[in-house]
Amino acid sequence: MAMPRPTAAQLAYGSCTVIFSTLATLLLSQTSSGAGIAVISVAALALGLLVAMTVPLPRKRPAAVEQPAVQEPLRASVPAPAPEPVRERAAS
Repeated sequence: MAMPRPTAAQLAYGSCTVIFSTLATLLLSQTSSGAGIAVISVAALALGLLVAMTVPLPRKRPAAVEQPAVQEPLRASVPAPAPEPVRERAAS
């Protein structure tokens, strides 16, 4: 089974989450050690992946079932000619 490709919304939400959570955590923790920065970066990546995977996917619509058209009886669009009067033959 092939893995589905991420949608544009998933990429956008995940990327924004990684960037903003990394910046916010680095600014709030005021860490300057390499190990601290690495831990914060890994945590931000995990959070971004979690956010990207929980974005709702577009649902597939069920295929519309084509109903056969109800056929109505054909009706003449031109009125039928009036019946001709009966002609009687003259007796000879």
